Amino acid sequence: MVEVQVVRLAIDGASQAHVVILQEKGGERLLPIWIGSAEADSILMEINNVRKERPLTHDLCKSLIAGLGGALRRVQITKVAKGTYFAEMHIVRGDEVVHVDARPSDSIAIALRFPAPIFADESLLVALAEEEGDEDVVPETPPAQSTEDMTVEQLQKYLSTLRPEDFGKFNL
Repeated sequence: MVEVQVVRLAIDGASQAHVVILQEKGGERLLPIWIGSAEADSILMEINNVRKERPLTHDLCKSLIAGLGGALRRVQITKVAKGTYFAEMHIVRGDEVVHVDARPSDSIAIALRFPAPIFADESLLVALAEEEGDEDVVPETPPAQSTEDMTVEQLQKYLSTLRPEDFGKFNL
């Protein structure tokens, strides 16, 4: 597992879906994960320290975990299968550690609220294209199909061709 951090929220130019972009700490490799707009808003609100009058879902999750005497030790993004990413939240309470299956987007939003470190499986990270002018690193046309319909191999190939400018702007 490699520790990662949220470096950007973006809009995928091809699908207009929200993407949270994680980068390995102290490194260049990225892990873009397509997420829903509610989760993107929640992550963005936490990064910008925006508070609502009433708790949102991820605030409620933090309150439940803490209220039951627990703490979020870490989040692990473990795999991708059929275009779906999987994550675990490691919640500690006393000497007990409970691994909770969760979506990466929810896990990230909750980890930012504790704060807790986020880790990703090494195999999920992709290197950035190093030279924009090099024909070998120019991304192919965005896929006609949704990234959710891709096989693991197709998704990894697609992700390895992405450059930061392939994503639209989304302010942090």
